[in-house]
Amino acid sequence: MDMQVSAGDVLAVVGDNGSGKSTLLRILVGLSQPTSGTVSGRPPHIGYVPDRFTAHDRIPAISYLTHMGCIRGMSASAARARGNHLLERLSLVGGRNASLRTLSKGNAQKVALAQALLVQPDLLVLDEPWSGLDASAHGVLTELIDEVAAQGGAVVFTDHREAIAQAHAGGVYVISDGRGTWRDGRHAGRRASMAELVLAVPPTGVMPVEVNWSALPGVVDIVQRDAEVVLQVAREHSDTVLLTALQHRWSVVSLAGTANNHGSRGNARRTAL
Repeated sequence: MDMQVSAGDVLAVVGDNGSGKSTLLRILVGLSQPTSGTVSGRPPHIGYVPDRFTAHDRIPAISYLTHMGCIRGMSASAARARGNHLLERLSLVGGRNASLRTLSKGNAQKVALAQALLVQPDLLVLDEPWSGLDASAHGVLTELIDEVAAQGGAVVFTDHREAIAQAHAGGVYVISDGRGTWRDGRHAGRRASMAELVLAVPPTGVMPVEVNWSALPGVVDIVQRDAEVVLQVAREHSDTVLLTALQHRWSVVSLAGTANNHGSRGNARRTAL
């Protein structure tokens, strides 16, 4: 594996189950050591969200975040304020005082994301971060990733869906047969061409059938606003998603093409693996 991560990068790591994606991320953040080779330039402030966030404690979510913030050198008041802000932004179901053990997988994932972002990370490492998140949090996660990169941090994430990597990453490392290969792909220098599909309950009042939008190919972001659902879809999959929506009695408000630029950023800090 020859991997380079520079400030402002948003990189994806893709591969089959068991290919070593999670192991690579653990080496990147320093939780595991490589059997050979070296890691150099690891920055001081790293945010990490593992593929499984164990949340069986009775401690309330905000108390956990306050404690984690204090461990990282924040004052208790600053950690609590930052934790409250992140939980509110991610719309934690049950509120900030919900105990960790009562949270669903998706809401535990929100707490995991919040703890990784308490301190502005120089490197944010996310293992399957969209897994289990509800529709309202998909767009927020995308915003958070963009904000970290815009402030000079680097982001590395894994996801088993190719459309996610194409939509959010400026570059992709593919792990296969024990080797990592850099692939520019068609999204190098800019993000994949996307379509925005806005759906709503039909004006006739007939309720549409619920759809697990995140399971559809090409869907990378889902935002629920009032009676509408806004989907960001890779252009090559937009016809399939549109057909699915119509078959389930959703009304189409609009369908528009978008192109999200992934501009170059500074590279003052660089991590090499």
